[in-house]
Amino acid sequence: MPDLREVAIISGKGGTGKTSICGALAVLAEELVIADCDVDAANLGLILRPSLRETHDFTASRTAIIDAQECSGCGRCAEVCRFGAVIQAADGTADVEPLACEGCGVCAHICPVGAIRLEESLSGRWFVSDTPHGTLVHARLGPGEENSGKLVTTVRNRAREIAQADGKGLVLIDGPPGIGCPVIASLSGVTCALVVTEPTVPAIHDMDRVLAVCRHFDVPTLVVVNRSDLDEGNRRAIAARCAREGLEVAAEIPYDPVFTRAMVEGRTVVEHSDGEVPRLLGSLWERLRGRLGLRARLECGGRPGLRGRPEEGRPGGF
Repeated sequence: MPDLREVAIISGKGGTGKTSICGALAVLAEELVIADCDVDAANLGLILRPSLRETHDFTASRTAIIDAQECSGCGRCAEVCRFGAVIQAADGTADVEPLACEGCGVCAHICPVGAIRLEESLSGRWFVSDTPHGTLVHARLGPGEENSGKLVTTVRNRAREIAQADGKGLVLIDGPPGIGCPVIASLSGVTCALVVTEPTVPAIHDMDRVLAVCRHFDVPTLVVVNRSDLDEGNRRAIAARCAREGLEVAAEIPYDPVFTRAMVEGRTVVEHSDGEVPRLLGSLWERLRGRLGLRARLECGGRPGLRGRPEEGRPGGF
């Protein structure tokens, strides 16, 4: 059984090209399991062409239910609800607005006649799919639902289980943007993180925030600058920041509409083209693969990014 490596591809903000780069690396890596942990807006499947294998309900929250037959109309539940979720009718009986209810249980605790119970509510669903490039574990959180970090953990755990059962050495995680709970759930315990940014002021600001999260959790980190030719001054600023932090800029990828054309086709950019961008992504994968200590597959022929020897040193290359 190979040692399992987990790589989280994250970004401080949305729209930096994180998912496109993750999809391309999934094609280049091949022997892996893919986890789409951007559960609020999962879209990796748009370019990996998944075929659904399993569907599972995700329940991680509770909603108060009031039994109208038992309700005495005392109004105590409405008084103690801090979220305004209890609606009291003219006759005194009460009902609960599910979207406003936080499931704290105070109303059930305070009800003098025991007319309120808490029920598990469907918060979303998670899936296992087959793709041409490996198994994909992904999820969809319901509108307005919370516990996205818990759903991310569910996706990651299942991806690890499948990788171990199938003898795969790598789990590639498409993480969510930002620095909140789902990002922390995507990062915890990974072998390394790949932070995707772009040379704009907002992206640099958000890159600094997500790098601080990586430092806090002691996660080895590489940086990728996408659309690197948009602003030379900002590109240099990113390079200077990384140099001060002792971080490697693993790739600088220029702006190219080939990304958009590939997405329109429902394919990754390395499947769509063999130009400069796929070549740079192939070099990125070679660098990452070497750092992870993963062996190249000899049968992969001349595809970019699939040849070469892993770097010497301890497992993980970090």
